[in-house]
Amino acid sequence: MLAETNYDIRVLADRVRAFVERTNTRAKPEVRCLDLCSEIGELCKELLIATQYGAAEFKPTDKWRDEFGDVVFSLLCLAVDSNIDISDALMRALEKYQRRFLEKGSIGS
Repeated sequence: MLAETNYDIRVLADRVRAFVERTNTRAKPEVRCLDLCSEIGELCKELLIATQYGAAEFKPTDKWRDEFGDVVFSLLCLAVDSNIDISDALMRALEKYQRRFLEKGSIGS
């Protein structure tokens, strides 16, 4: 079990990288991307269950947190296996959304 601590995203990516190397579970980016899609599907399914298919207000559950963690893990694995600096990628995205918001008042493309 991990200690209850906030980690820098690079530290988290390094932990995932070490895990992947230790367990010899590297994969091609296309495999990681499909795995990420699968995990997002499981997260969405949990959202439907948690809201009784939209009939109830959403409240995070332990299962939601678990599925969310699986999505983050899969995303970090994709970054590791495609040699992407996740921190740099996130900062570039934030800058892009900031520009859009300033130009249009919206972050949509």
